[in-house]
Amino acid sequence: MTEYAGEPDRQDRKKILEAIKNKLSLVPEQPGCYLMKNREGTIIYVGKAKVLRNRLRSYFTGSHTIKTQLLVNDIVDFEYIVTANNMEALILECNLIKKYYPRYNVLLKDDKSFPYIKITNEKHPRLEVTRRVLKDKAKYFGPYPNPYAAGATKKLLDRLYPLRKCKTLPDRVCLYYHLGQCIAPCEYEVEQETYDKMVHEISRFLGGGHNEIKQELTRKMHEAAEELNFERAKELRDQIQHIDTVMEKQKITTTDTVDRDVFGFAVDKGWMCVQILYMRQGKLIERHASSFPYYGEAYDDFLTFVTQYYSENPALPKEVFLPAWTEGQQPAPGSEAAATVEAPTTEAHMEMVAETGAAYSVDADPEPADDPAEADDPAGSGSKADVKEALESWLKVKVHIPRRGLKKNMVDMACDNAQVSLEEKFRLIERDADRTVKAVENLGQWLGIGTVHRIEAFDNSNIQGSDPVSAMVVFTNGKPDRKEYRKYKIRTVQGPDDYETMREVVRRRYERVLKEELQMPDLIVIDGGRGHMSAAIDVLENELGLYIPVCGLVKDAKHKTAQLLIGDPAEVVPVPRDSQEFYLLQRIQDEVHRFAITFHRETRAKSMTVSQLDAIPGIGEKRRKALLKHFGSLKKIKEAEVVDFKPLGIGEKLAGQILSALNGRNPDSPPEAGELQEETEQADAD
Repeated sequence: MTEYAGEPDRQDRKKILEAIKNKLSLVPEQPGCYLMKNREGTIIYVGKAKVLRNRLRSYFTGSHTIKTQLLVNDIVDFEYIVTANNMEALILECNLIKKYYPRYNVLLKDDKSFPYIKITNEKHPRLEVTRRVLKDKAKYFGPYPNPYAAGATKKLLDRLYPLRKCKTLPDRVCLYYHLGQCIAPCEYEVEQETYDKMVHEISRFLGGGHNEIKQELTRKMHEAAEELNFERAKELRDQIQHIDTVMEKQKITTTDTVDRDVFGFAVDKGWMCVQILYMRQGKLIERHASSFPYYGEAYDDFLTFVTQYYSENPALPKEVFLPAWTEGQQPAPGSEAAATVEAPTTEAHMEMVAETGAAYSVDADPEPADDPAEADDPAGSGSKADVKEALESWLKVKVHIPRRGLKKNMVDMACDNAQVSLEEKFRLIERDADRTVKAVENLGQWLGIGTVHRIEAFDNSNIQGSDPVSAMVVFTNGKPDRKEYRKYKIRTVQGPDDYETMREVVRRRYERVLKEELQMPDLIVIDGGRGHMSAAIDVLENELGLYIPVCGLVKDAKHKTAQLLIGDPAEVVPVPRDSQEFYLLQRIQDEVHRFAITFHRETRAKSMTVSQLDAIPGIGEKRRKALLKHFGSLKKIKEAEVVDFKPLGIGEKLAGQILSALNGRNPDSPPEAGELQEETEQADAD
């Protein structure tokens, strides 16, 4: 039976499922993690389960969503690791995902770290913004999902507390000292009490005590004004205003001063959005949303996100709030915003809550928010009962899965925002698709050629005629079709002749289209002006007998798309520069230029590498390839030592000649005593 590299045929799939079925009967009914593999043996999904046998069987019985079915179709084998309890499974799953990066798992690709403000543990402490939380006895505050907020807060603290700024102490005072933002330990002796006081004040400030510090600054400002020291009073006034700007952008507040992260999530059309509300000192200071496709069970993938998030962001709050979840249940049951499609946008929604206090006001909640019997669902959500205990044991923080009261309102708010974010995402996708279709239709009307389904665009790239190349990109129904992209090395043109280069490329492309009966384009776009268009039209009509519309895109002095030309002789098409059609043309021109110049850089780099190695006596094609494969790049060959060439069978004499040639030394100059020896006979035989 013939095997194909693509999808296994039905008979092959039947054998795979039979083998999996036999293996499932041996899986124990214990907690643990499982690893799904594809035909190449690559791990494509990692999951955890309280009962391994039941969870693994669920993948191969019953019906699934489209995305889950894609995962199941790729599975040909699985492994499992038994753990003592659910907490061990939770930690093991997180570690396995970070080790294998499975294709179908939730991966925090762009959410791995947020900025923190750090007070270093040094003799002369510094204040800095960092994304790495280390066990170095320093003090960390955060995270700040908005990097600008972290930078602005540090800048404010630099004005208030003059800790040192230099990583290494200089020989003399710097500009920061003269600005009053450094205490200058490089020049003056600083008592430890001074540092302790400033560190305490900064910690109090970042811990939510900025109101007391603002009151103290206000008192000093009034005293300076009474003493007629208006310059000092103005400086203190500016510092107070900075505090108001940076620290008072809060949306909702609670009566307690607990640091907590509130999680909510929503799922739709195979996508999940997780919303995190960061509450510090009882105030909502920031929010962060992450959207991604999910393939497993919604709640399990959500918990995978949570575990990965805290494994990469170890500066933990005091409390974590998670939503409960049952099959068929929406993330925020009973929430008015979730039941209404036209809910307010996230920012507007939070502002409304801040102003009215309704639904999320602490004073409006008659129930004791901190009563575990009232606030938390002790059962979690059925089979998810041990989630709370597992996360608490691992994170060493209080985890709530609230059922009523203020805590439930907070989680509902996060879920509402997640749902709104998903709806906005899908509306943007639909709007962009509609705009693209409309742009394609209108572009054809502007050019008088009907709807343009397939566009092929060409661009040339060279430096003073060296390593000339050309490239073609294809847009189908307004979207790039990257499988159809083509690269061309110029064969017949000598020197920087763009017109002849365009003639050669157009000739080669459409001779092949005719010979192989490939699909013809509805429009050919040339990145260039009238001369480039004339060269392309001449080849198409006079040599190949093809009458395909050709247009040119002319750039302005800033290298931006400026005009659309069509016809022979070419005329300007007055497409408005703020229209979707013009935006489509810009994308086409930018894409073909990017593709062409990337290919030219690759070609030039290869030619430079080849010429340098080939110019060395004793280096042929075989040895050149072996050198590049062994060292990885020309730069690493230059940095190598003579002994590093021995595994390739290259003796010390030839190795010395290679290094001398690549590093610009004269290979004929007398070597150091004992540096070079004759090559072995084995090396010469190679």
